Amino acid sequence: MSFDDILEDLKKREDKARLMGGPDRLAKRNTRGIMNARSRIDAFIDPGSWIETGLLAVSSLVPEDQNKTPADGKVAGFGKVSGRQVGVVSNDFTTKGASSSATNMKKIGHVKRVATERGFPLVFFGESSGARMPDNMGAKGMGVNLGHDPQQYVRNRETPWASAALGQCYGSSAWYNCLADFTVMRKGAIMAVASSGLASYAIGQKVEAEDLGGWKLHERITGLVDRVVETDEEAISEIQRFLSYMPSHCKEPPPLASIPAGSETLGENILDILPVSRTRGYDVRKIIKCIADIDSFFEFKPQFGKTISVGLARLGGKTVGFLASNPIAKAGALDVAGCEKATRFTVMCDSFNIPIILLVDTPGFVIGIQGEKEKAPGKIMNFMQALQMCTVPKFSVIMRKTYGQAYLNMGGGRNSDDVVAWPTAEISFMDPHFATEIVTWGQQTNEDVKSDIRTQMEKDNSAYGLAEIYGIQAVISPAETRRYLIDQLDIHQLRYSDGIGEHRMSAWPTTY
Repeated sequence: MSFDDILEDLKKREDKARLMGGPDRLAKRNTRGIMNARSRIDAFIDPGSWIETGLLAVSSLVPEDQNKTPADGKVAGFGKVSGRQVGVVSNDFTTKGASSSATNMKKIGHVKRVATERGFPLVFFGESSGARMPDNMGAKGMGVNLGHDPQQYVRNRETPWASAALGQCYGSSAWYNCLADFTVMRKGAIMAVASSGLASYAIGQKVEAEDLGGWKLHERITGLVDRVVETDEEAISEIQRFLSYMPSHCKEPPPLASIPAGSETLGENILDILPVSRTRGYDVRKIIKCIADIDSFFEFKPQFGKTISVGLARLGGKTVGFLASNPIAKAGALDVAGCEKATRFTVMCDSFNIPIILLVDTPGFVIGIQGEKEKAPGKIMNFMQALQMCTVPKFSVIMRKTYGQAYLNMGGGRNSDDVVAWPTAEISFMDPHFATEIVTWGQQTNEDVKSDIRTQMEKDNSAYGLAEIYGIQAVISPAETRRYLIDQLDIHQLRYSDGIGEHRMSAWPTTY
């Protein structure tokens, strides 16, 4: 063969691999408005930046599959997003359902290893039928395919991970969604341990895929996804936005951004949102938007654990994490889901050098039989431990009420680096009304006596009482909050470590 023949053969092999499962299968996806593995990458990365690894890989255990498995069903490599390096694995469902095999798991391992060791984010576009049969069957299949990489599912949060559930996500595709710092799910996608068919067979009754792992389940009940979208394009945009707040790796601070004009005056609107009565609800996300840079608040898990709202934002151009009581749900009383959400967000912020701002308006914790069944004491202490282990700057703003242990969980008692209160704040061990009922429980007490007790319980609950003993650092006007926090970010920046925290929770489980 001549050199021209040799090079032509290489080109044919590459072209065949790039065709994935073939024109017919790709056309069917286009008709349904669903992107394929390569078009997702093209839409995600900067044009011309793609460097693929393993293009000519094929199935290695079943000889007859070698000509049917271009790139072995998983497209992997490296590119840039807004000029910054990323590693990408995009599952090609048109090839063997993007099922996992010995070859393509090596590809994933390589990209994961390079991204971790060289310090840049890792992104998964998930869509997989699970393990490939018969590759994984039998003792030899298990020995070749499983456990070849003892670090396959280890998260030490050296670099940010983002993942998207964009179709069927079973087996390892589900695992990587759960391991990511940020996961977005397209409506219509399914994420579960195994398919509804296998689940139906295993339990002996019909299981619908949506009930097993649909978006409503994961958005509202499990909390395993952070955002839900309508299209692949939206999912890609969400991941791009998430990465814009994050450092490339844990040894650098997050990137700076320009400050949108008009951001400084938004605080003047806070009193139009905050009710005078402490018993009236409101949406704390509107308060966050009055403090953060304009249009910068990026919320996580908006439909899960609604008693608390969390998300990334920018304050004076710097990335921060907001963790805020939300009285629009259960008066802002922290429940099990809220504690899980707060804990995971705290761990992520601490792992990637993102200061945390806690906005406080909570009557305490949701109590009752259901909460105890859901291990409420353990979840409360997980949240408390995460906050106390956190080494990035933390700032608490007590807006209205804060009682009991929730006062500590939301940064009170020196659990934040700086704590301030608005003049509307009320601080005590318990809501005076509930405290009155407790101390008179089982007694024949008339309303006049209860009223006197309640008045006594309400004494010295104001922010000024706490300020007088230096339990807080200042009482400030709500309109001053943004400027106060920007100044505190400057005061408390981690100068000795170039903005890098200690990352004491880097190996904290991503779900629990």
